[in-house]
Amino acid sequence: MLFAGLPFATLVTIAAVAGGLTTVFYILKLRRRPVAVPFSRIWERILRDKEATSWWSRLKRLLSLLLQLALLSLLILALGDPRIAGSLVQGRNVVVLVDASASMKARDVDPTRLDRAKAEVKKLVRGLGGTDRMLIARMDAAIMPLSTMTGEIGDLDVAVDQLRATDTRADVKRGLRFALDSLRGLSKPEIVLVSDGAVGDPKALSESLDFEGVEVRYVPVGKSGKNVAVTGFSVRRYPLDKARYEVMLEVTNTNEEPVDVELTLIGDGQIVDVSRLSLQGNERLPRFYKDLAGASRTLEAKIKLATGESDDLAADDHAFALMPERRRARVLVVTPGNTYLEATLLLDEYLDVTSVSPSKYPPAGNFDVTVFDGVAPPLAPNTGGSLYLNPPDEGGPVKRAKAITEFGFDVWDKKHPIVRWMSMGDIQVAKGFSFKPEKEDKVIGASEAGPILVAGRRSGRKFVALGFDPRDSDFVLRVAWPLFVLNTINDFIEEDTSYVSSYFTGEVWNIPAPSGAEVATLKAPDGKTHQIPIKEGRAVYLGDQAGFYELTVKTEPEATTSMFAANLSNVDESRIKPSETLELGGKPAALPSGFDPGMRREIWLYLLLAAVIVSTIEWFTYHKRVTV
Repeated sequence: MLFAGLPFATLVTIAAVAGGLTTVFYILKLRRRPVAVPFSRIWERILRDKEATSWWSRLKRLLSLLLQLALLSLLILALGDPRIAGSLVQGRNVVVLVDASASMKARDVDPTRLDRAKAEVKKLVRGLGGTDRMLIARMDAAIMPLSTMTGEIGDLDVAVDQLRATDTRADVKRGLRFALDSLRGLSKPEIVLVSDGAVGDPKALSESLDFEGVEVRYVPVGKSGKNVAVTGFSVRRYPLDKARYEVMLEVTNTNEEPVDVELTLIGDGQIVDVSRLSLQGNERLPRFYKDLAGASRTLEAKIKLATGESDDLAADDHAFALMPERRRARVLVVTPGNTYLEATLLLDEYLDVTSVSPSKYPPAGNFDVTVFDGVAPPLAPNTGGSLYLNPPDEGGPVKRAKAITEFGFDVWDKKHPIVRWMSMGDIQVAKGFSFKPEKEDKVIGASEAGPILVAGRRSGRKFVALGFDPRDSDFVLRVAWPLFVLNTINDFIEEDTSYVSSYFTGEVWNIPAPSGAEVATLKAPDGKTHQIPIKEGRAVYLGDQAGFYELTVKTEPEATTSMFAANLSNVDESRIKPSETLELGGKPAALPSGFDPGMRREIWLYLLLAAVIVSTIEWFTYHKRVTV
């Protein structure tokens, strides 16, 4: 017999002290109070009866003492958790990985796949042996252990009840690596994966993982996989008309059979467009909507079967996007006079433009963007991002290299936001100069003679420098000219913390936030709030829900609140057809075995049960005046 609880020596000490105290209390007798009586012969008969029963009274007191000592012994032995010799090393150590990804929200089984998975895990918990231990972990984009490695049924039941599905993919490989690390060095290691089998390529799961000596089991969940999904969704405003926007989305049919669907666009809570689409089996259909209006901030896409029925998974039927807030940008123009520049800035109604001569710089007030036309005075703190047109050699952000004539844009970065949607190759320039950019600067455009359009940062503020006067070229006569100016302004102000782009669930988000703060409050789509840290101007959070979020940062003089959107948008997670088998480590994972519900084998449970029985006997005999 071994003791898994308190050591035997400690139990002996406790038993000696407690038993001695119990015996002393039974030996002590209450001192009788003397009472005067009028005639002693009246009491003689009573005293003779008392003497006749004194041995029986002693026997009853001894029986009561033995019952109490027996009760005490049972409780002390239970503290020691006695086990049969050798049983301490024979129990299994089991890690149960429960798939809690978006596909587990499917309703092809009642009420959801996750609820069915929780019922299966509880069966495993009920079937644990007395020496078995189990750890339950939630597996989605991350791994969250919900219990320790324990054999306590109550703790494991609480862990199962905490399981919830998220709007993320399932990182099964990370879960298996966690399980192997948790089981390293333990006896009879076993992994039980409870999932619908929508886990990607099974061969890729086993790469670099060693399952030697570890039993891998699989509990399949789910029975069908009828699903259509929104697998891509984005929106952008037109640079020259921010009241209008265009939308790109993708819908996917994850089944073999063709299906008709109804797609609805909702802007700021109002229906913008409704269309009916026909999808072939396993078809991914992109859709492009241009020149839309009617929404200023939020945009949503909803898809449903044209028959009115619901598919098996609702989590990917809804996508969200957040358009940049249409706030007015404060633009300062420092110029001796430039009609082409001033006319361009009139195209955007959301620009508050202030023009000053170089001698009047800097004026009062704060500005988001400053355009320096042929000048480069020392920057004032209220300047914001800076656009330099034909900057002088002294004071400019980039040194001049050499003067050049009759040139144009021979190469340009077509993906850079300043020149996207623009054709720069036809621009002809009479005269200008090339730049000598610094190491961290970005060359956006160049001629054969060198860089002529450079972007970068100076003292933490963005700048863009153009190496010629636009009036010395045909640039100002082309559509590219207003696009260039407005794109540059947009590129400067889009770094403002009032705008945050969309994110994908299941990834660590780095959300722009005021760098002076250390903590932000994030309100999730389900209404719950979370305190998240801010590191170097970025709020860090692992997002697991699709929808609209609100980020609030306490700054002086008042709190700053911004919004952003998050989407599932994962084709693999939308393919919810369940798999009855799963191959891991080069062999099929079998169903769990040896989890048959039955009597627990911990001896301490029965010792406590015996203590309760003895206590009940003591209570009964006491009230029946058998032991008193």
